[in-house]
Amino acid sequence: MSAVLETKGLVRCFGRFIAIDQVDFRVQAGARHALIGPNGAGKTTLIDLLTGFLEPTAGDVLLDGEHVTRLRQHQRARRGLVRTFQINRLFPDLTVLESVLMAVNERRNLANRFWRAAGSFDAAVDDACAVLADLNLVEVANVRTRKLAYGKQRLVEVALALASRPRVLLLDEPASGVPAAESREVLETISRLPRSVTIVLIEHDMDLVFRFADRVSVLVNGALLAEGEPEAIARDPAVQQVYLGEAVDG
Repeated sequence: MSAVLETKGLVRCFGRFIAIDQVDFRVQAGARHALIGPNGAGKTTLIDLLTGFLEPTAGDVLLDGEHVTRLRQHQRARRGLVRTFQINRLFPDLTVLESVLMAVNERRNLANRFWRAAGSFDAAVDDACAVLADLNLVEVANVRTRKLAYGKQRLVEVALALASRPRVLLLDEPASGVPAAESREVLETISRLPRSVTIVLIEHDMDLVFRFADRVSVLVNGALLAEGEPEAIARDPAVQQVYLGEAVDG
Protein backbone atom coordinates (compact mmCIF):
# COMPACT_ATOMS: atom_id res chain seq x y z
CA MET A 1 0.00 0.00 0.00
CA SER A 2 1.14 3.54 -0.70
CA ALA A 3 1.89 6.08 2.01
CA VAL A 4 -0.80 8.74 2.31
CA LEU A 5 1.33 10.77 4.75
CA GLU A 6 5.12 10.81 4.90
CA THR A 7 8.04 12.78 6.28
CA LYS A 8 11.60 12.73 5.00
CA GLY A 9 14.49 13.82 7.22
CA LEU A 10 12.18 16.03 9.29
CA VAL A 11 14.00 18.27 11.80
CA ARG A 12 12.75 20.92 14.17
CA CYS A 13 15.11 22.91 16.38
CA PHE A 14 14.28 25.43 19.08
CA GLY A 15 17.57 27.27 19.40
CA ARG A 16 20.13 24.54 20.13
CA PHE A 17 17.49 22.07 21.27
CA ILE A 18 16.59 19.43 18.67
CA ALA A 19 12.93 18.60 19.25
CA ILE A 20 12.52 16.45 16.11
CA ASP A 21 15.63 14.70 14.83
CA GLN A 22 15.75 13.36 11.26
CA VAL A 23 12.35 11.65 11.39
CA ASP A 24 11.29 9.48 8.46
CA PHE A 25 7.64 8.66 9.16
CA ARG A 26 5.21 6.82 6.86
CA VAL A 27 1.50 6.24 7.31
CA GLN A 28 -0.30 3.86 4.97
CA ALA A 29 -3.69 4.73 3.52
CA GLY A 30 -6.51 3.47 5.72
CA ALA A 31 -4.21 2.73 8.65
CA ARG A 32 -4.92 3.02 12.35
CA HIS A 33 -1.46 4.25 13.27
CA ALA A 34 -0.45 5.13 16.85
CA LEU A 35 2.40 7.47 17.76
CA ILE A 36 3.65 6.80 21.27
CA GLY A 37 6.56 7.84 23.47
CA PRO A 38 7.39 9.19 26.92
CA ASN A 39 6.51 12.74 27.96
CA GLY A 40 8.67 15.22 26.09
CA ALA A 41 9.41 12.80 23.25
CA GLY A 42 8.21 15.28 20.63
CA LYS A 43 4.89 13.70 19.64
CA THR A 44 2.80 16.88 19.60
CA THR A 45 5.67 18.76 17.95
CA LEU A 46 5.65 16.19 15.16
CA ILE A 47 1.89 16.62 14.73
CA ASP A 48 2.43 20.40 14.66
CA LEU A 49 4.94 19.95 11.84
CA LEU A 50 2.67 17.60 9.90
CA THR A 51 -0.22 20.05 10.01
CA GLY A 52 1.71 23.27 9.42
CA PHE A 53 1.34 24.71 12.91
CA LEU A 54 5.15 24.75 12.98
CA GLU A 55 7.64 25.03 10.15
CA PRO A 56 10.44 22.46 10.01
CA THR A 57 14.09 23.43 10.35
CA ALA A 58 14.82 20.85 7.66
CA GLY A 59 13.10 18.02 5.83
CA ASP A 60 9.81 17.54 4.04
CA VAL A 61 6.18 16.58 4.62
CA LEU A 62 4.31 14.80 1.84
CA LEU A 63 0.58 14.16 1.49
CA ASP A 64 -0.40 11.66 -1.18
CA GLY A 65 3.13 11.97 -2.52
CA GLU A 66 2.93 15.76 -2.96
CA HIS A 67 5.09 18.16 -0.96
CA VAL A 68 3.04 20.23 1.47
CA THR A 69 5.95 21.37 3.64
CA ARG A 70 5.45 25.07 2.95
CA LEU A 71 1.66 25.08 2.89
CA ARG A 72 -0.26 26.81 5.67
CA GLN A 73 -2.55 24.95 8.07
CA HIS A 74 -5.78 25.78 6.24
CA GLN A 75 -4.24 24.78 2.91
CA ARG A 76 -3.27 21.37 4.28
CA ALA A 77 -6.70 20.97 5.85
CA ARG A 78 -8.36 21.65 2.49
CA ARG A 79 -6.18 18.91 1.01
CA GLY A 80 -7.45 16.49 3.64
CA LEU A 81 -4.96 16.71 6.52
CA VAL A 82 -6.91 17.56 9.69
CA ARG A 83 -6.15 17.41 13.42
CA THR A 84 -7.74 17.59 16.83
CA PHE A 85 -6.12 18.97 19.98
CA GLN A 86 -5.59 17.76 23.54
CA ILE A 87 -8.04 20.38 24.83
CA ASN A 88 -11.60 20.65 23.57
CA ARG A 89 -12.36 23.56 21.24
CA LEU A 90 -16.15 23.47 21.22
CA PHE A 91 -19.00 25.97 21.21
CA PRO A 92 -20.61 25.18 24.56
CA ASP A 93 -23.97 26.82 23.85
CA LEU A 94 -24.53 25.20 20.47
CA THR A 95 -26.16 21.81 20.15
CA VAL A 96 -24.14 18.92 18.78
CA LEU A 97 -25.97 19.14 15.44
CA GLU A 98 -25.52 22.90 15.20
CA SER A 99 -21.81 22.54 15.93
CA VAL A 100 -21.25 19.90 13.26
CA LEU A 101 -23.49 21.71 10.79
CA MET A 102 -21.37 24.82 11.21
CA ALA A 103 -18.25 22.78 10.34
CA VAL A 104 -20.02 21.24 7.33
CA ASN A 105 -21.09 24.68 6.13
CA GLU A 106 -17.51 25.89 6.43
CA ARG A 107 -16.39 23.11 4.11
CA ARG A 108 -19.25 23.86 1.72
CA ASN A 109 -18.49 27.61 1.82
CA LEU A 110 -21.87 28.30 3.41
CA ALA A 111 -20.60 29.47 6.80
CA ASN A 112 -21.73 33.06 6.27
CA ARG A 113 -25.30 31.82 5.76
CA PHE A 114 -25.38 29.44 8.71
CA TRP A 115 -28.15 31.23 10.58
CA ARG A 116 -30.69 30.93 7.77
CA ALA A 117 -33.37 28.26 8.10
CA ALA A 118 -31.88 24.79 8.19
CA GLY A 119 -34.30 23.75 5.44
CA SER A 120 -32.24 25.80 3.00
CA PHE A 121 -29.33 23.47 3.61
CA ASP A 122 -30.81 19.99 3.33
CA ALA A 123 -27.62 18.54 1.89
CA ALA A 124 -25.53 20.11 4.65
CA VAL A 125 -27.88 18.73 7.31
CA ASP A 126 -27.66 15.29 5.72
CA ASP A 127 -23.85 15.52 5.80
CA ALA A 128 -23.88 16.53 9.46
CA CYS A 129 -26.26 13.73 10.42
CA ALA A 130 -24.07 11.19 8.63
CA VAL A 131 -21.08 12.33 10.68
CA LEU A 132 -23.10 12.03 13.90
CA ALA A 133 -24.17 8.53 12.91
CA ASP A 134 -20.55 7.47 12.33
CA LEU A 135 -19.70 8.54 15.89
CA ASN A 136 -22.86 7.32 17.67
CA LEU A 137 -23.92 10.89 18.44
CA VAL A 138 -27.38 10.91 16.86
CA GLU A 139 -29.14 10.50 20.23
CA VAL A 140 -27.47 13.68 21.57
CA ALA A 141 -27.82 15.71 18.37
CA ASN A 142 -30.05 18.31 20.02
CA VAL A 143 -28.15 18.52 23.31
CA ARG A 144 -25.96 21.55 24.00
CA THR A 145 -22.33 20.47 24.05
CA ARG A 146 -21.70 21.87 27.53
CA LYS A 147 -24.26 19.42 28.94
CA LEU A 148 -22.55 16.33 27.49
CA ALA A 149 -20.34 13.93 29.41
CA TYR A 150 -16.69 14.66 28.68
CA GLY A 151 -16.24 11.54 26.59
CA LYS A 152 -19.08 12.64 24.32
CA GLN A 153 -17.54 16.10 24.07
CA ARG A 154 -14.32 14.55 22.79
CA LEU A 155 -16.32 12.67 20.15
CA VAL A 156 -18.00 15.93 19.12
CA GLU A 157 -14.55 17.40 18.57
CA VAL A 158 -13.73 14.43 16.33
CA ALA A 159 -17.04 15.01 14.54
CA LEU A 160 -16.05 18.62 13.79
CA ALA A 161 -12.84 17.34 12.23
CA LEU A 162 -14.69 14.65 10.24
CA ALA A 163 -17.09 17.25 8.89
CA SER A 164 -14.27 18.54 6.69
CA ARG A 165 -14.01 15.08 5.07
CA PRO A 166 -10.32 14.48 5.83
CA ARG A 167 -8.11 11.93 4.14
CA VAL A 168 -5.89 11.85 7.22
CA LEU A 169 -7.13 12.58 10.75
CA LEU A 170 -4.52 13.31 13.43
CA LEU A 171 -5.86 12.80 16.96
CA ASP A 172 -3.79 14.26 19.80
CA GLU A 173 -4.84 12.28 22.88
CA PRO A 174 -8.59 12.12 22.15
CA ALA A 175 -9.19 10.27 25.45
CA SER A 176 -7.25 12.84 27.53
CA GLY A 177 -9.20 13.74 30.66
CA VAL A 178 -11.91 11.20 29.87
CA PRO A 179 -12.87 8.87 32.74
CA ALA A 180 -11.58 5.34 32.28
CA ALA A 181 -15.11 3.99 31.88
CA GLU A 182 -15.64 6.25 28.84
CA SER A 183 -12.17 6.24 27.25
CA ARG A 184 -12.49 2.75 25.76
CA GLU A 185 -15.83 3.70 24.18
CA VAL A 186 -14.24 6.81 22.67
CA LEU A 187 -11.40 4.85 21.05
CA GLU A 188 -13.61 1.99 19.93
CA THR A 189 -16.01 4.43 18.28
CA ILE A 190 -13.14 6.16 16.47
CA SER A 191 -11.65 2.83 15.38
CA ARG A 192 -14.90 1.91 13.61
CA LEU A 193 -14.78 4.95 11.32
CA PRO A 194 -14.60 4.12 7.60
CA ARG A 195 -11.16 3.09 6.37
CA SER A 196 -11.37 5.88 3.82
CA VAL A 197 -10.16 7.99 6.76
CA THR A 198 -6.58 7.28 7.78
CA ILE A 199 -6.08 7.89 11.50
CA VAL A 200 -2.89 8.79 13.37
CA LEU A 201 -3.34 8.66 17.13
CA ILE A 202 -1.27 10.01 20.01
CA GLU A 203 -2.24 8.21 23.21
CA HIS A 204 -0.55 7.36 26.53
CA ASP A 205 -2.82 4.49 27.57
CA MET A 206 -1.09 1.43 26.15
CA ASP A 207 -4.13 -0.78 26.54
CA LEU A 208 -6.09 1.60 24.33
CA VAL A 209 -3.21 1.87 21.85
CA PHE A 210 -2.85 -1.88 21.39
CA ARG A 211 -6.61 -2.28 20.97
CA PHE A 212 -6.78 0.51 18.41
CA ALA A 213 -3.65 0.43 16.27
CA ASP A 214 -2.52 -1.85 13.48
CA ARG A 215 0.86 -0.10 13.44
CA VAL A 216 2.80 1.75 16.14
CA SER A 217 5.69 4.22 15.93
CA VAL A 218 7.74 4.97 19.04
CA LEU A 219 9.27 8.42 19.37
CA VAL A 220 12.02 9.04 21.96
CA ASN A 221 14.00 12.27 22.31
CA GLY A 222 12.62 13.47 19.00
CA ALA A 223 13.77 10.43 17.02
CA LEU A 224 12.00 7.25 15.94
CA LEU A 225 13.14 4.36 18.13
CA ALA A 226 10.98 1.59 16.70
CA GLU A 227 8.06 0.94 14.39
CA GLY A 228 5.94 -2.10 13.73
CA GLU A 229 2.82 -4.05 14.60
CA PRO A 230 1.56 -3.63 18.18
CA GLU A 231 2.60 -7.12 19.28
CA ALA A 232 6.17 -6.58 18.08
CA ILE A 233 6.37 -3.18 19.75
CA ALA A 234 5.10 -4.61 23.05
CA ARG A 235 7.87 -7.24 22.98
CA ASP A 236 10.66 -4.87 21.95
CA PRO A 237 13.15 -4.65 24.87
CA ALA A 238 14.23 -1.11 23.96
CA VAL A 239 10.62 0.09 23.97
CA GLN A 240 9.97 -1.64 27.28
CA GLN A 241 13.00 0.02 28.82
CA VAL A 242 12.41 3.59 27.70
CA TYR A 243 8.63 3.77 27.55
CA LEU A 244 6.62 0.97 29.05
CA GLY A 245 8.98 0.34 31.98
CA GLU A 246 7.23 -0.85 35.10
CA ALA A 247 3.92 -1.29 33.26
CA VAL A 248 5.52 -4.15 31.33
CA ASP A 249 7.50 -5.55 34.21
CA GLY A 250 4.40 -5.58 36.40
